[in-house]
Amino acid sequence: MPNHTMRLPEHGTFIGRAHSPGTAHPLVVTVRDGTIVDITSAHAPTVRDICEMEDPAGYVRAARGKPLGAVDAITAASLARASELAVRMLSPVDLHAVKAAGVTFVVSLLERVIEEQARGSADKAEAIRADIHGLIGEDLSKLKPGSPEAMAIKAKLIARGAWSQYLEVGIGPDAEVFTKCQPMSSVGFGADVGLLEASTWNNPEPEVAVVAASTGRIVGATLGNDVNLRDMEGRSALLLGKTKDNNASASLGPFIRLFDDTFSIADVKKAMVHLTVEGPDGFFLEGSSSMAEISRSPEELVAAAMGPHHQYPDGIVLYLGTMFVPSKDRGEAGKGFTHKIGDMVTISSSKLGALVNRVKYAPDCPPWTYGARALMRDLAAAKLI
Repeated sequence: MPNHTMRLPEHGTFIGRAHSPGTAHPLVVTVRDGTIVDITSAHAPTVRDICEMEDPAGYVRAARGKPLGAVDAITAASLARASELAVRMLSPVDLHAVKAAGVTFVVSLLERVIEEQARGSADKAEAIRADIHGLIGEDLSKLKPGSPEAMAIKAKLIARGAWSQYLEVGIGPDAEVFTKCQPMSSVGFGADVGLLEASTWNNPEPEVAVVAASTGRIVGATLGNDVNLRDMEGRSALLLGKTKDNNASASLGPFIRLFDDTFSIADVKKAMVHLTVEGPDGFFLEGSSSMAEISRSPEELVAAAMGPHHQYPDGIVLYLGTMFVPSKDRGEAGKGFTHKIGDMVTISSSKLGALVNRVKYAPDCPPWTYGARALMRDLAAAKLI
């Protein structure tokens, strides 16, 4: 069984945010020798400010700081959710727009087609999955979106009556990019993540998320859980907003690892992302997703989200998608996987650490009350802006 730690690698330049008792505003923090250090300053009072610098990693390494506590102690406090009693981790991003790319792996594409064909019914999904695999095969990992080969596969599926809006974004020329949540509303390590009670078929989506400055330059990466309500999205793609953006449905962390001489976009492209789910009923699920199998590169996805056609003056965080869709039966044979309240979800990667969250219904998660105005008010009161 997994241990619930951040599992940060020994080397690397990390930046995040933390709550500290007695301080109104979130702290900008890094990790040094097993200690979480407050590096908040008037020069860079937000994570956004650091990401906009020419050399974010160099700034973080050189910044003067105040120790807040050992990583292990703050990990424990974050998992205990002692919000006002101890230092605890927050989402590592603040003013960035939080976006997500969908259907970026062919495996994910086929699962989305299956969701739509099944009309939200887990009972029908397995039969449809076998039918589609029989038609076009199972190994489509080399398929390039928009290529002649992709268009030929699309034609087969249309002829079979299996055309889907997901095919357009999965193997067509244009990527799907949507808003996952509002700036300041994502949650971090140790927080609850939220589902809608109306959903009876849902799952975590373990992903790498890249962080891009307002120029479009990718400056680092973190882990994310793009919580997914499969039944609702399967009923209609027009329900995407309802399925993706709910209280505490976007988790990021534990830290952003900034690009430096130990970590680069090449590491993002070959990362293995691991998932475990531990249920209060004794259920245990594990799986993994290889970024090497992504259909569109991180650079292509960022360019689809921002550029001359769409500017983001505070930069963006972009979930890159996942190839892992859990199908292990949980209970009755053929019913597949769905969350139960109290599930512990751990998403990890060797160079990014581990993101741990507990599943609840969205209305039962702490409400989002601290937005951009509150941040500006508190930073101004502290004479940081």
